[in-house]
Amino acid sequence: MKYLCLAYGDEERMKALTKAEFEALVAKCAVHDEELRRSGKVLATESLEWATTTIRSRGGKVVVTDGPFVETKEKVGGLFIIEARDLNEAIRIASMHPGARLGEDRGWAVEIRPIAGGCHQ
Repeated sequence: MKYLCLAYGDEERMKALTKAEFEALVAKCAVHDEELRRSGKVLATESLEWATTTIRSRGGKVVVTDGPFVETKEKVGGLFIIEARDLNEAIRIASMHPGARLGEDRGWAVEIRPIAGGCHQ
């Protein structure tokens, strides 16, 4: 089964890092990213810009707004798609991501969502 993993972070906390702090964090992330890749279960990874646009239906019309889908301080900052036998394996693999290991003081988190195999209700 495939799982979409969304890496969340707090944009303001990240922007508050000095250049040296940011570079040190990037170096730490590289170690965890490599471990994630070595698992052989990663199908795709991407970092995202902080900007978010949300499209919703309101009163029969499409409404476009700036901002995240959910009301939260954290925004999606990256994504990766993994292949796993089940949710337990997906959790083990996703826990290798820097957002799951290094982000406690930065508001990071990783959300794991099964990818539906086709249309669903």
